[in-house]
Amino acid sequence: MKRLLLLICAVCLLTAGCGQAVTYKHISHDEARAMTAAQADVILLDVRTPQEYEKKHLPDAVLLPIEDIRAGEFSKLSDKKATILIYCRTGRLAVEAAEILSANGYENVFEMGGIVNWSGSVAGTDIE
Repeated sequence: MKRLLLLICAVCLLTAGCGQAVTYKHISHDEARAMTAAQADVILLDVRTPQEYEKKHLPDAVLLPIEDIRAGEFSKLSDKKATILIYCRTGRLAVEAAEILSANGYENVFEMGGIVNWSGSVAGTDIE
């Protein structure tokens, strides 16, 4: 009986992740800068609120709040093969957004953490 129970548990653990693979990659800010320098069509995606975006954001970033992403609103991201670099303030919402986009068929999703420790150029009304 113990063997059967162990076998059932092992099968459950092995199959728990089956289904569509959710894949995205975490990259550093240096890697993000290199990608945007090498590729003109990279989408920088800010998933914070419009108010946060207005205060400070990466130049040329597209705003798509996490609430819209949670609701399945992807109209600003029509190309599922586009390279998308996602950020928020600290990185937590960027991870969630990357998981959702990957689960919805976006193929080149990169989560780059938060703007809070970004050392490159920024735009907005509250630039230090």
